[in-house]
Parts: sequence; C-alpha cells; structure tokens
Amino acid sequence: MWIFGALPVAQAAAQGTYPNRPLRFIVPYAAGGNADIVSRILAQKLVAQIGQQVVIDNRGGAGGNIGAELAARAAPDGYTLMLGTNTHAINMSLFAKLPYDLQRDFAPVSRTTSAPMVLIVHPSLPVKTVKEFIALAKSQPGKLNYASGGSGSSAHVITELFAAMAGVQLTHVAYKGVAQATTDLISGQIQVAFNSTATALGHMQAGRVRGLGLSTATRSSAAPGVPTIAESGLPGFEASIWQGIFVPTRTPPEIIARLNREITTALNATEVKDQLAVQGLDALPSTPLQFAAFVTDEIAKWAKVIKVYGAKAD
Repeated sequence: MWIFGALPVAQAAAQGTYPNRPLRFIVPYAAGGNADIVSRILAQKLVAQIGQQVVIDNRGGAGGNIGAELAARAAPDGYTLMLGTNTHAINMSLFAKLPYDLQRDFAPVSRTTSAPMVLIVHPSLPVKTVKEFIALAKSQPGKLNYASGGSGSSAHVITELFAAMAGVQLTHVAYKGVAQATTDLISGQIQVAFNSTATALGHMQAGRVRGLGLSTATRSSAAPGVPTIAESGLPGFEASIWQGIFVPTRTPPEIIARLNREITTALNATEVKDQLAVQGLDALPSTPLQFAAFVTDEIAKWAKVIKVYGAKAD
C-alpha cells in the first residue's frame, strides 16, 4: 500500500518558496541507457520551467537498487527526485531482501514514459527472424550469451521470460550498465540482448546489430519495419519498459502537486515529445494516484511472472 504522508505544517512552512535551490535527480542506472536519456531530456525542460538547476546523479548497480536505496534515505523535502522504472517493480519480487520498499519508502509523482524493448543480435549470428533465433538457440543450449544492464534489470527478467516461453537455454552475462553491455554486443563478445529502442535504434540503423522483434503487443512508429515478437514466432509474449518520478515518502503533498504540474507541463511540450519519439519513447504523464495504481499493478504482474518462470537475481 502506498503511504502518502506530509511533514508537520510548521516544518513544511519553514521550507519557504519551493524550489529555491537546485534539485537532485537520482538516476539508478549508468549514463547512456534508456533511463539516463529520459532523465536528461526531462531535466533540461524542468530547468527552464522552475529556474533552478537539476543535477543528474547517476548511481548504477545492483539492478537499480543502489540508487533507489540512496533516494529512499534522502530528506522528504522535494529536493531529491528518483527516476524509477519497471525494474524497481520487478525487484520487489526478484530479490529476497531489498534495502527499500517501493511502496513504503516512496511517493509517486508522475509516470513519464513507456517504450518497447527490441531483441537484438550481433550481425554474425546467422538469423534474421525470431523463429530462426529460437531454432538456433534450441540447437545450441546454453551456448548463446545474452547481455543485460545488471542482475534483476528489465533486460534480465524479460529475457528469462522469453527463454522460458520459447523453450531455450541462454547464458546470462550481467553488466554494470546498458552502455557496457551494448558495447560488448556490438564487438561480438555477446550474441544477443533485449535493449530499449532508445539505445538500440541507432546501432540497428548503422548495421552494428540486427533487430529481430519488439517486446510489445503492437509495433512502434520509431521502428516500423521491426515486427513484434508475438507476431513473429512467440505468440503471447508481451513486455514493455516504463519510467516515472518518485520522491521519498512523507514529502509534503503540496510539493508533490507542484512537481506533478511541472513534469506534466514538460512532458506535454512538443519539443520534449519530439525528442522522446526519436528515441522510441512515448510521453505518458499521470496524476500521482494514477501512477500509484499503475505501479501496484506492475508489482503484482511481475510477481506472477517471476513465480511462474522462476527468474532469480544472480
């Protein structure tokens, strides 16, 4: 259950006009990945709106848990924001013990974006479709390595779901961030990965990797030539990645409301939508209550997936 709380009135009033100093924006992932791209596009617009600096603080590692723990312990004064993702919803069931609880320790502000992931392979792999990849993987159980941005990351769990549904065995190689994982895939040290469209499209267009299928139920306007995995060899497969803004629980509701207004304004700006669309991302602002309900559903959804398919944090 989400905990919506406020500081005592006297303490909240003492904060003065908000915001009157720079905001710290914790991104629990390494620079260069999908979450980092979203945070920088949004931060640039927020700076123009609020007249204060927004400092991006990349704290990657442990599937997003290091940055989340840091954000959870921050003062609930509205000056520390966290870009949470579907990975944090997944982690609630994936890890036996977490140093934070997404619903207990955070207050939702707004959903920001959503995007499909794309199954990509190194061009040297003799496959051009999802069906061909599944057939190859079945003929070489455990010999194909897949990369992820960390144990428990979206790519990790989504690939395990794919492998279980396809009946194949792939070997997981966890990296500290998406950028390093992508570099090794491009160099051929890794054969396959699920990557966000934001980071994969440029490499696909340059021929450095080959895109086989999208993880969502429908195709993406950013990659119209790439079919969905469900339609090209694995019926019923569906997963997407999302991002949203959280603040430490007990942040005053009037500050959450102000942040929600600013984030909604930023995400509705044409230039921001265009920047996100180029990366294959859809802007999806919401109210705090809508975002809370959405995340609650996501936690339940991935708990069922993890229970059925047995994904575990390495």
